[in-house]
Amino acid sequence: MAEKQPHLNGAYYGPAVPPPNRYYHRHGSSRGCGCCGCLFSLLFKLIVSVAIVVGLAVLIFWLIVRPNRVKFHVTDASLTQFNFTTNNNTLHYNLSLDINVRNPNKKIGIYYDRIEARAYFEDQRFSTVTLPPFYQGHKNTTVLSPVFKGQQVVLLGAEGLSELNSDKSGGVFDVDVKLYLRIRFKLGKVKSWRMRPKIKCDLKVPLSSNGKVAVGFQTTKCDIDF
Repeated sequence: MAEKQPHLNGAYYGPAVPPPNRYYHRHGSSRGCGCCGCLFSLLFKLIVSVAIVVGLAVLIFWLIVRPNRVKFHVTDASLTQFNFTTNNNTLHYNLSLDINVRNPNKKIGIYYDRIEARAYFEDQRFSTVTLPPFYQGHKNTTVLSPVFKGQQVVLLGAEGLSELNSDKSGGVFDVDVKLYLRIRFKLGKVKSWRMRPKIKCDLKVPLSSNGKVAVGFQTTKCDIDF
């Protein structure tokens, strides 16, 4: 007769179950870091490639168009009044200019959407005029003729008054004229975005009395700041 097996109470005494893999999550996180590194590397390469393509496009554009800087010269200036009243700090003035604007480019036109001319003496602005907008074709010269006339309260201070008296005795006044522009370039049918260059003209303007001046005005080149 077969021998009875002892009662095991339903317990299982089979082979041991292996412990869970403790390194699974670590491998997963390392793989995630590797993927992020690949993504950043790909993004960096893409940015470098775009920069190279844009640089080559700009270089090719420059080689084809060969853009030249627009030139500004004040060719004539007439100052018939420049009197300062000390008791009320009022400057009475009458200044007119001829400013030659030369576009030397063969293929680029320029839209002058806004032209604001400001006149200064000893860093004190005494007049502002706005000139009409216009389009300037390639290889073209345009003459701007701002006129500053009127009176304005200005605070010159001791140094400014000294400089004014010195200029008055010499018959030539140091006047700065600045042009604040809003322009767009045109190449064929393509127009650029709007730019805001500043033009500065440091002038030495002789005061004329009864239509006569002791010395003539010298043509002055203006500086351009984009």
